[in-house]
Amino acid sequence: MTALFVVLALLVLAWVLAFVGVPLLGWVGAFAAAWILLLATGLIGPLGAVLLGIPLAVLALLAVRPLRQAVVTRPALGWFKQVLPEMSATEREAIEAGEPWWEAEMFRGRPDWSKLLSFRYTELTPEERSFLENEVETVCAMVDDWNVEFERHDLPDAVWDYLREKRFFSMLIHKEHGGLGFSALAQSCVVTKLATRSNALAVTVMVPNSLGPGELLMKYGTPEQKQRWLPGLAAGTEIPCFGLTGPEVGSDATAMPDTGVICRGMHEGREVLGVRLNFSKRWITLAPVATVIGVAFKLSDPDGLIEGGKRDYGITCALVPADHDGISIGRRHYPGSAFMNGPIQGRDVFIPLDWIIGGLPMAGQGWRMLVECLSAGRGISLPALATAAGQASYRFVGAYARIRRQFRTPVGRFEGVQEATGRIAGYAYMLESMRALTASAVDHCTPSVVTTIAKYHMTEMMRDVLRDAMDVLSGKGVQRGPRNPIAVPYQAVPIAITVEGANILGRSLMIFGQGAIRCHAFVLEEMAAAHADDLPKFDDLLFRHIGTTINRAVRAFTFGLFGTGLAKAPVEGPSAYYFRELERMSAALAFAADVAMGVLGGSLKRRERLSARLGDVLSRLYIGSAVLHHFHANGAREDEVVAMRWALDDCLNEIGVAFDGFIRNLPSRPAAALLRLVIFPTGNPYLPVSDRDNAALADAMLEQTEFRERISHLVYRPQDPADPHAQLERAFQLCLRAEPAYETFLKAAARGQVQGDDLQARLADAVAKGVLDQAQADLVAEYDAERVEALRTDDFSKEYIAGASRER
Repeated sequence: MTALFVVLALLVLAWVLAFVGVPLLGWVGAFAAAWILLLATGLIGPLGAVLLGIPLAVLALLAVRPLRQAVVTRPALGWFKQVLPEMSATEREAIEAGEPWWEAEMFRGRPDWSKLLSFRYTELTPEERSFLENEVETVCAMVDDWNVEFERHDLPDAVWDYLREKRFFSMLIHKEHGGLGFSALAQSCVVTKLATRSNALAVTVMVPNSLGPGELLMKYGTPEQKQRWLPGLAAGTEIPCFGLTGPEVGSDATAMPDTGVICRGMHEGREVLGVRLNFSKRWITLAPVATVIGVAFKLSDPDGLIEGGKRDYGITCALVPADHDGISIGRRHYPGSAFMNGPIQGRDVFIPLDWIIGGLPMAGQGWRMLVECLSAGRGISLPALATAAGQASYRFVGAYARIRRQFRTPVGRFEGVQEATGRIAGYAYMLESMRALTASAVDHCTPSVVTTIAKYHMTEMMRDVLRDAMDVLSGKGVQRGPRNPIAVPYQAVPIAITVEGANILGRSLMIFGQGAIRCHAFVLEEMAAAHADDLPKFDDLLFRHIGTTINRAVRAFTFGLFGTGLAKAPVEGPSAYYFRELERMSAALAFAADVAMGVLGGSLKRRERLSARLGDVLSRLYIGSAVLHHFHANGAREDEVVAMRWALDDCLNEIGVAFDGFIRNLPSRPAAALLRLVIFPTGNPYLPVSDRDNAALADAMLEQTEFRERISHLVYRPQDPADPHAQLERAFQLCLRAEPAYETFLKAAARGQVQGDDLQARLADAVAKGVLDQAQADLVAEYDAERVEALRTDDFSKEYIAGASRER
């Protein structure tokens, strides 16, 4: 019995040391003290002292660095070098681009919640607020989306002029160069509001402020290049585009066949050293109207004309006027939306060396430049489009579901419909939470992994939101015309899914592939130490890594076995449970990632489905964090509790699904069994969102509340009473006032208590019989007229349809 007690006591001691994360010397000291105590009290005899002394001696010897380096670390270093994945220069540049941010806290398994809660959203300046409330409102009012998409296939000239005049294309350009100098969050707000009015308008504005010459010049341009181009870009007299993708190059931009060869040629009447370009680009937004083209190509110097240079420089970026000799801009593409998009060709285009962005010192640095700019763009532009879909759908679909009736009941009251509308509401809340946090992060640093997470998951949520919106709107969503609020964004979804890194690529390769190395506490430094054959450095990192892995495994197992009561939540109240559960899953991810990298080694990057599932876990941890931050940044309002709970339950359920899929498909079954024991010792506890919470969110969509206004605060509200969107909102507001009387009238009519050949006659009869008073009857008549108008769909003559579809 005494032996059993001693064993249990030592196991508890080891458990506590591992759970707390005590370093190796602490383990040696604790077990040495236990050994002395047990021997002194007589709880163990000579044999027990020897048996306990063996693991104590092993721990003590491991604490002697020269010894463990010779016995343990050197063989481990050799093994580590063998399993390291081969990494190209472009892969290394992609991994090292940007910097880790909050996602690193979630990846490391023990998040510092105070870091998240103390982070403040970027505050809009008075100038930015004024722009949003005036210039953005004005240009939205100038745009008729049906006219843009299906009649003109372009923005009106007056809109183009206004965008130039008010410097919409230069939000990211600093004021010293004539730009607006807006924050990333302000740019996000502008694009979101524009997108609730017109997809083509939003894309036209966002592209020059995302991946394009303006941003590249701001970050990398020479003083001469900035002076030459930025004032024109700021004023809108120069319209930029950037040529990256091509017929053989989509997501794998490093495979581009476009070339630039250093040679001598004539420029402005004299022979200079320069670059001869040959390239073919397509899917280039703004190409048909561009006056200046950023172009990416592979630069080489086969004749060694640059003294002390290289023969092969790699991907390089240059800035070329669109009317330069050899440049040819082709006819327009039409990618499901009316924004300008088209191909660009370059044949024997000679440019001087100083047209390379950043000059000759930046030759070969193009991929890193592009990856860093794409990271920022992924955090602003596409999340803004997705958020616009969420906010607009919440507002439009909620209004429609209240005024549209089937079986004398608003369609939004049916549980089947609520499954869709509740999901719209939940995603709208998640989208706004991610938009605000990610864009604010871009204002403070250059986050790389979180922007990929935002781009992938927000555009996928956009796809789901618009699919649900289409299901609810049904015929109104199918029939094209000015009265259809979702046809254009529904059609344009594939654009957001494929641009700036296709979603399949982002999920399968980038999120975990980059996150596992960039966000891990030790792996990137271990790789550097291994490449440098730095044994002492590798030894220090390796044993800290082992200690952290043990700590995260024990924490995850403890939380799974006994609940997350031992995890620390930074607040009390309805969100505390979710802080603790995210910490549990953060610890599980850290351990699972180490097991995956240890078992699969360099082959992990080829196991894309496994990598994608771990990426899903990391992503949902970030999304859940964004929701918790948003909830508390808004003051932890009572009317947001259900939305917060819906979003976190959805995140935890998706984490459970991802972990289950990862464990079931891990090739090493012993490793899979270990992971299941550690992560889900009593089974997966996470369930889908409850019907109760989903119905509560769906019901709230049908009401006029403060939450409705907050969740749709960036939706453009047209002032023209004839605008179809204004009509829908007006009918909704009238419904809220008229519905009690309307319900009374409909029930009386269904029972045969009122008669008449039309609505007016039946209302008059209802007044005569005391079913309604005159004021109620007048309100019902007004509402019904607005309701019928708002529910109408468009129809067109054969001649109009033929004219609208004729090639232009």
